[in-house]
Amino acid sequence: MQGLPPIRERFGCTPGQLPLDELLAAGEPVVLRGIGRGWGLVEAAHEGVAEAMAYLRGFDNGRQVPYSYGPPEIGGRPYYNEDCTALNFEVRRGSVSQVLDEVAAHLGDPRPPTYYLASLLVDESLPGLRAGNDLDFAAHGLQVRPSIWIGNRVIASCHHDVPNNIACCAVGRRRFTLFPPGQVANLYPGPLELTPGGQAVSMVDLAAPDLARFPRFAQALEHGMTTVLEPGDALFIPSMWWHHVQGLEPLNVLVNYWWGSMPAWIPAPMPAMYHAMWSLRDRPEAEKQAWRAMFDYYVFGDATQAGAHLPPQARQALAPIDEDMARQLRAMLIARLNR
Repeated sequence: MQGLPPIRERFGCTPGQLPLDELLAAGEPVVLRGIGRGWGLVEAAHEGVAEAMAYLRGFDNGRQVPYSYGPPEIGGRPYYNEDCTALNFEVRRGSVSQVLDEVAAHLGDPRPPTYYLASLLVDESLPGLRAGNDLDFAAHGLQVRPSIWIGNRVIASCHHDVPNNIACCAVGRRRFTLFPPGQVANLYPGPLELTPGGQAVSMVDLAAPDLARFPRFAQALEHGMTTVLEPGDALFIPSMWWHHVQGLEPLNVLVNYWWGSMPAWIPAPMPAMYHAMWSLRDRPEAEKQAWRAMFDYYVFGDATQAGAHLPPQARQALAPIDEDMARQLRAMLIARLNR
């Protein structure tokens, strides 16, 4: 969007010198300019769209994968119908090469159909691609499986992801617009169950925000920031930051890396939120405020506070959760939910 401040930039990073500790410590978005400029796919993109497509086809193993198709009328925005009871696109299946062929057939169209291959695991359908197109997460002891996103001028409506994310623009250009997690109420999230891509998306059309219908979005704009990634650039998006992504060229390819900050035995928080909605949201206000105090004490406050006055052997779940305690909690919750 016009008028938003730029996201902070950092230069001189290379795939072998990924500053993960610094990025996580800062906890804010950062553009890593040119970090992937030596990738084979980026070099092919600089030669042209046909060369980039040929490069990708060279790794395609023919695996049939799901991709989104929308008619020209959706304007590149996979979204909802008028009453949010259905999506405005359909899911088809084909190989990466087939998706590229369909994109190629409409490169010159002013209003092409929408083609979007989203979050495809690179190693499963494009084996070998990582050899010349990768960031060195292994140097940090992390086994991160990258995903690839291929499409034309697609708009991914503003949404958040639970893991941390580094998104690397490989072909084309993409505009990112970001908002911090605390702006959730001002972004008017849509349905939780029916979503265009797995997460709730903002109901606000950032290309033409309707402030009469969504007046609090004006407050979100006060906290927004934006950038345009060129081939070879990457963007660090911290956990839970909202991001709107717009493909600006007839072919856009992005490779991203999601990774969590917690050990494997700590589950994703979303089921806990559903459980809280089920068990707490509709209670009388006095009860809700009482439970807010309990959550602040046991969950959102100092992690050591609730058990600090107890002997270590008596703390149980009030101590840091290890793998053994995680198994006990899981068994207890399953037993209670199954009553």
